[in-house]
Amino acid sequence: MLIAGATLAAAGCGGGAAAHHDPAVAAARAAVERVPPLSAYRGPADGAPAQPPTAIVFVAANLLDGGIAAVARGAEEAAGAIGWRLQVLDGESTVEGEQAALRAALRRHPGGIILGGIDAQSQRSTLLSARAAGVPVVGWHAGGTPGAEPALGLDGDVMSPPVALGRLAADYVISDSGGHAGSAILTDPRSAFCAQVAGAAATELRRCTRCSLLAFSQTPSATAAVDAPALVSAFLQEYGPRLGYIEGAASALLSAGRRGDEPPYGVAAGAGEEAEFARIRADQYQRASVAEPLNLEGWQLIDELNRGRAGRPPSSYSPPPRLITSADVPSGGGFDPASGYRQNYRRIWGR
Repeated sequence: MLIAGATLAAAGCGGGAAAHHDPAVAAARAAVERVPPLSAYRGPADGAPAQPPTAIVFVAANLLDGGIAAVARGAEEAAGAIGWRLQVLDGESTVEGEQAALRAALRRHPGGIILGGIDAQSQRSTLLSARAAGVPVVGWHAGGTPGAEPALGLDGDVMSPPVALGRLAADYVISDSGGHAGSAILTDPRSAFCAQVAGAAATELRRCTRCSLLAFSQTPSATAAVDAPALVSAFLQEYGPRLGYIEGAASALLSAGRRGDEPPYGVAAGAGEEAEFARIRADQYQRASVAEPLNLEGWQLIDELNRGRAGRPPSSYSPPPRLITSADVPSGGGFDPASGYRQNYRRIWGR
């Protein structure tokens, strides 16, 4: 299934003399080797003390999405730490389902609402109604940039910088292919966040002299499980050996007679869920993931809501993405840095 982000395909054709003369390749290799320090995943330096106990609602675009489910678990953990009750509602992957879930949340008169993977623009009128009712709303991947977006009714939006996510995914493809990548990008057209990630990836790939952007496909995440195999089959027929990486369509690759340990491989950007890491560990159709610290982002969502309830502006904190490959893939679960972020948020809240 496609994640909420961009997926890249690139030919792992090796280096060649041209790679040594293309500054984009050297820059990509430097970016891939750069590892954010643990301190970058600690969270903000200060904030608001814990506001009185309340009930809040996490409205998910689709709880079957591993990234959204992981963020919801982090928010539930953080809600318990701050002393709030959290209820989760599922929009079941449709705009209508998301709207119904949001309206059900508002009828509960909650102390706050969290959007999990719901594009805020598609629900703007309902979110502005929440704002008028004095209900703070924060999102995960709800808009195109981190921070508040008042015009969309968002008091805060939690994510790694989408441009950084897209660039790092593309840099891995450029570096791994030695500057000879033939690439396809699959992204969700409904999401402003996905558009930012995919656009940044495409721009970065075009900096590479010998790289080719073979296809740019827009596939809604709600139908990706059905659509992706046919798309990948078409890509394989059209581009053949020029295609070296692809994500989200193992059945198509199996039907084409491709083994999990041979091209094309997946490079995903925009989440970092457990299923991706399992594929990387097993060397099955996925080479790398540009991951976000999903559990930390769940805690950050609670902190942003707490700031909104306290009348404080959102934090300026945005965790950097982390490239995960077989060399450092976690042994289980997602990317959860041992940075002390839980203790930091408890300190801020006075808990």
